[in-house]
Amino acid sequence: MNNTIKFIQKTGIALAFIGGTFIFSGCNSEEFLNPVPITTISDASAFATPARILNQVNGLYNNIQSGQVYGGRFQVYHDIRGEEFLNETTNGVTGFQTWNHTLVASANEVNNLWNQVYFTINNCNLFIEGVEANKAILGNDALANNYIAEARFIRGLCYYTLLTLYSRPFADGNGSKLGVPLRLKGEKSDGGNDLARATVAETYAQILEDLNFSETNLPANYSSALLNTTRAHKNTAIAVKTRVYLSMQRYSDVITEANKLVPAAAPFKAASGVAHELQADIAKTFGPPHTTTESIFSIPFTENDLPGTQNGLGSYYNPGPRGIGDFSLNLTAAGIINNAAFNAGDARKKFTTTVGTKTYLSKFPLGPQHLDYAPVIRYAEVLLNAAEAIARTSGVNDRAIALLNAIRTRSDASKTFTAADFADTNAFISALLLERRMEFLGEGLRSLDCTRLLLPIPGKANVATILPTQPDYIWPIPQGELIANKLCLPNN
Repeated sequence: MNNTIKFIQKTGIALAFIGGTFIFSGCNSEEFLNPVPITTISDASAFATPARILNQVNGLYNNIQSGQVYGGRFQVYHDIRGEEFLNETTNGVTGFQTWNHTLVASANEVNNLWNQVYFTINNCNLFIEGVEANKAILGNDALANNYIAEARFIRGLCYYTLLTLYSRPFADGNGSKLGVPLRLKGEKSDGGNDLARATVAETYAQILEDLNFSETNLPANYSSALLNTTRAHKNTAIAVKTRVYLSMQRYSDVITEANKLVPAAAPFKAASGVAHELQADIAKTFGPPHTTTESIFSIPFTENDLPGTQNGLGSYYNPGPRGIGDFSLNLTAAGIINNAAFNAGDARKKFTTTVGTKTYLSKFPLGPQHLDYAPVIRYAEVLLNAAEAIARTSGVNDRAIALLNAIRTRSDASKTFTAADFADTNAFISALLLERRMEFLGEGLRSLDCTRLLLPIPGKANVATILPTQPDYIWPIPQGELIANKLCLPNN
């Protein structure tokens, strides 16, 4: 038997196998910046040395670095489902069907993202089982649990990724609707294809189990700012939990998690682990070296390790198609760019470029190769997650206002909110959601904010508003999964 790898793409597991052989790709450098070619190793040797085990850890991060997921397209899909961008090219590669809500089960984006995410999940499962069986090789149980925690963090993030697109929001039926197939064992053949969808609540429970394990077993920090940004540590798991609990509308739990990273009063800076805090100048968060303490988790790229053709954030948002961008999504005049709250003095307006009559997002300008790191979660989000949760549980108090002001005044010193600005909690929430649109433009949170709250997805141009009751409110289950997995039900 040779070491050739056969990719089985007919199911979301996206298995890579021949007999007892499986695959992990990654980097030899602990800095994740010098990737080695994809290698194949047998079961007998995959966990033979500590170096090989670490290389597989790096490979798991490489899996979600794919342009089909957190290398760019996941963030883009969630933004272009909303109202901020116009699609210039009407090309399928640009996510045109996602933009105008005409996706079908056979669409490339529906199948490609699903397959890559389940490929990553399966590699996480294989790795977890392999380390559990070979802890003696490392000779350090704490290190073994650290590695397992990284795999479980990635697996938990993957399942959350799937829920945000393919399943009804938790608020619709308190998690009782269909989630996704919950695969927790490594597969080396296609014999385990048939698996029914878990409920949304069951899937979220597994996500939280993975993230809680990760928080317990991940290190407080690493040896460099680069690793603290591109590799999961305790505060990474905590930050992602604030997003997960917000999606479940478990606001007291959002506060509990946020309190681990956010002091009771300004200045806001994490007191343990990596000292996360806002940058005084928001531009420093996105420019090289992309490793400030505001960037809790980002996907890195170098000239030798790119997100792939037409996948990077700059491919979509920068002026194009003959500029740095491969194709362009310009900002719609009816969106946040011309909202009265987003005034000309706001530092975040500097992330826009006007070409002729069109305005583009230039938050990710490095090109022609797209070397900007892809943000997954920033400290700014944790602050706003906490502010929203506080307001929803305790009303509009001083701490909620201070957290909102930390984001607003960092970019726009002309406006400091006071309690008098808000007639009630709903007024505060409206202001906060508006702030999120300005702060996270191009970072993949817009349609997620709509769906977690069961709000309509606003229309744009000739695309109608999508109501929570409509089938297009979420993506269809991929055709490839439905063919291979006889127990998987489609979305209605």
